[in-house]
Amino acid sequence: MSGAVEGGVTLVVEQLRRQVPGGVGTYVRGLLAGLEALGSAAPPYRLFASRPLRHPDPLEQLGLPLELASLPAPAVLAAWRVGLDGVRGPGALTHALSFSIPPSATPLVVTVHDLAWRALPDAYPPRGRRFHEAALRAALRRAVRLVVPSVEVAEALVATGAEEGRVAVIAEGADHLPEPDLAGARALLTRLGVDGPFYLSVGTLEPRKNLTRLFAAYAELRRRTTAPWPLVVIGPNGWGPDLKALPEGAVLGGRCSDGVLAGCYAMASCFVYVPLLEGFGLPVLEAMRAGTAVVASRVPSAGEAALVVDARSVASIAEALFDVAADPTLRGELEQAGCAHVEPLTWRACAAAHVALWADVVGGVR
Repeated sequence: MSGAVEGGVTLVVEQLRRQVPGGVGTYVRGLLAGLEALGSAAPPYRLFASRPLRHPDPLEQLGLPLELASLPAPAVLAAWRVGLDGVRGPGALTHALSFSIPPSATPLVVTVHDLAWRALPDAYPPRGRRFHEAALRAALRRAVRLVVPSVEVAEALVATGAEEGRVAVIAEGADHLPEPDLAGARALLTRLGVDGPFYLSVGTLEPRKNLTRLFAAYAELRRRTTAPWPLVVIGPNGWGPDLKALPEGAVLGGRCSDGVLAGCYAMASCFVYVPLLEGFGLPVLEAMRAGTAVVASRVPSAGEAALVVDARSVASIAEALFDVAADPTLRGELEQAGCAHVEPLTWRACAAAHVALWADVVGGVR
């Protein structure tokens, strides 16, 4: 397969320059790990990103061939929009793994993670909406192929005018977290005052994650039952409504290491994830791989393995929280369904699908 992409692939990993790379950053790192796992079955590849603002450069520490633009972020994004400071080296194609899309003389592939800013404009600041809209137009104009993580995103892209044949659905992996740091997780929970069973939610604190309704549902649960499980929310601060006025029993854990996060998934009695919209939803897979029952809104990653709720209904979320806590049999069924669902979802499989796509693109332009 590697010979089918002679000249290699340039991977634009600008997302890893972000202070909070988020789920897109997890995809980028997962894909790189999957390519490494493929060994000789993967074509030669190198990374491309803006010039670092600090040294040593974290991207250099990945130990992969790296080309740098002349400018640092965010100046490089402005340059890329007008066709400057792009990919200079040789290669068969360029794959932008996010909406940071540089100029390139080789065929371009772009990963589109979601179109949520169009469906939920109020959940994005104006500057973010402008950036995403301009990037989408550039991707539709320039990319020979568009990679998406789910059928739902593919349908949204086609609705914007993308030809169906240009869109490829490649599911993401679930095996990126390290072994659980149970001692670290216990220390975090102790600091938060949590002892015993608990609900866990994970994600950046921003409007799209729907935490306002989750907290309202949890408050409703506390009104209808005695001694409910605590609700632990882990994730970096984003933007949006002030979340300091939490219901009793809910606590914010902030950011933590991947090992501690894996430990929290493993120790949680139920994982709750109810965003208004997701292109995929990696936290759901992370929880399922840890063997934890999942309550979720209709995120593509969940398949049929979660207890699904209406993200806009406080009552629906509260009812599911109650049911999972009250019914150990239901909880066990969800745990088993989740483990079966994530078994084939590996970053190696994701990388193999990317390699096949790249070979198809290169073969089609010869």
